[in-house]
Amino acid sequence: MHDIEPFYNWRHIYTAEDDPRSPFFGRKYSEFEFSQTVYNYYIHPQWDDFGSRTLYLKIIYADYELHFAVIELIGEWNDAIENDIMELKREVMDLLFGQGIYKYILITENVLNFHSSDKEYYQEWYDEVSEENGWIVALNMPEQTQQEFRKKKLNYFVELMSLPEWRAYKPYHLFRKIDDELMQRLD
Repeated sequence: MHDIEPFYNWRHIYTAEDDPRSPFFGRKYSEFEFSQTVYNYYIHPQWDDFGSRTLYLKIIYADYELHFAVIELIGEWNDAIENDIMELKREVMDLLFGQGIYKYILITENVLNFHSSDKEYYQEWYDEVSEENGWIVALNMPEQTQQEFRKKKLNYFVELMSLPEWRAYKPYHLFRKIDDELMQRLD
């Protein structure tokens, strides 16, 4: 897992640590000091800790004019023991929402497991973004993780989509593709 870096091809146009509106503004990173783990496996030091012991993230793009953010996740999403959705909602999403972000693209291809608990934080997050005509998309979630997500009917709150070639897009084009597809479904 230590070889999996957050997507870096957009770093020339956005870095969360340089964005004064980001929850991670001012963070400093080491390329060589591996200190964070998911269980007994070290992860790359570029991932951001938001309070979970098993799930980490990186805001790889945020656009405050178009009201969207692209956030990559890695690890195990564990609501049953760690209450990861509460930590994610309170420590990251509430802060972004306060800055006008209400459309979220979660890159979840490195979320290897999901353990569910209650739906309340998903419902709260969904209700907030829906009031602004926003949405939440989990992109490229592994099939076994999707099964657990669907079993608890969380796909009602977080749209599950597949777009394996997302890295070939610029942030705006990725956003437009997802937003257009979601709007077509509503029509």
